[in-house]
Amino acid sequence: MRSLYISIYSEFYKSRKTLAFWASILLPLIICSLITFGFYSSSEKILNLHQPPMILWLRYISAALGVMGILILPFYVIFMAFSVNNIEHKNDTWKSLFAQPLNKFSIYAAKYIFAVILIFLSLFLFCSLTFAFGHLLQLLVQKFNFNQYDPSMILIKFYTKLFLSSLGILSIQFILSLLWGDFLKPMGIGFVGTIMGIIAGNVGWKYAYLIPYSHPSLVLSGSKAAANPSNFPIFTHEIYSSLIYASVLFILGYFIVTKKSIK
Repeated sequence: MRSLYISIYSEFYKSRKTLAFWASILLPLIICSLITFGFYSSSEKILNLHQPPMILWLRYISAALGVMGILILPFYVIFMAFSVNNIEHKNDTWKSLFAQPLNKFSIYAAKYIFAVILIFLSLFLFCSLTFAFGHLLQLLVQKFNFNQYDPSMILIKFYTKLFLSSLGILSIQFILSLLWGDFLKPMGIGFVGTIMGIIAGNVGWKYAYLIPYSHPSLVLSGSKAAANPSNFPIFTHEIYSSLIYASVLFILGYFIVTKKSIK
């Protein structure tokens, strides 16, 4: 456990100034701020619709999810998985990394866990800022009725499912970034996979849940189809598929990286 803690701290120390780390903080802040400004500047039009509190919250939440969940989340995961491993590729430090007096599995697991932490941090901030900025809108435009409904359960379920749905994508891209040190191959495969996943998810293909890149799209489409958004289940086909991909590929990645370390 101590070896794992040291390795995770080392990953944080190496990555704290990278774009992937700061993007996990800045992306939620920028996107939520822009959506809030859009609602504020269009407040008269929105008020004329006379929407009930839950529908108003869902409209606000969907604005962030539509931008982030389908496009930004997959591409952020792809870029972040590359960034975590590119530190070693760029400095050619795989051998020296595994020459340290630390458990090899802990060193590998720390990289993967750190990547998971960055995804969690980003989605946690999206969830928290959506809630906070919604109430900020209520203070700025008091005719809104955000204060008449508590969206906490909807937000938690949405972002929990998105977090779990991203793990399959992370595991694939993590392995690709272990195999190739250049940016184009992992990013290119991830880009093609994301486009395929969005198409498969949006057209309603019944086997789309087998494509990891379609999981965020399936989460959003399935949640929108629920009669009551606060009652939709978290563990669905795409989530189980994502967790299976993550488990299998995590183990496979360990064997790949240990073989790579002795070259």
